[in-house]
Amino acid sequence: MRLPSRLSLALATLALLGACVPPDTPSGKSDFDALCSGCHGPTGKGDGDMAAMLDQKPADLTTLSAKNNGHYPGTEIMAQIWGYAKPQGRVMPEFGPLLEGDLVPFDSGDGILTPTPIRLVQLEQYVRGLQGK
Repeated sequence: MRLPSRLSLALATLALLGACVPPDTPSGKSDFDALCSGCHGPTGKGDGDMAAMLDQKPADLTTLSAKNNGHYPGTEIMAQIWGYAKPQGRVMPEFGPLLEGDLVPFDSGDGILTPTPIRLVQLEQYVRGLQGK
């Protein structure tokens, strides 16, 4: 009879610990929805609600690999989001909150692990997942 009570206690403890995780923990998708979809659209095709108000149509984020000979330009995407790469006429805002918080080791393909803000990596990975959709 003690086993079920221990099991119940363990399950109750897990449930309480699960409740400690904030429900609004940022993810690549949530950051995309909050920061990018207004211009790039909910599917990343450049057709967001704000797109019609801009002088330059937002990029179709689903074709980045196709426009780059099948190679997804992840590092360049992060540089664009970060604001480091500022082409002339850039209308995309800089996203400071993505640069705050924890850093994770990120390999851009050169074998060097570079400390990179986790939210920036998550957003880059989310955009990577939009390719070809």
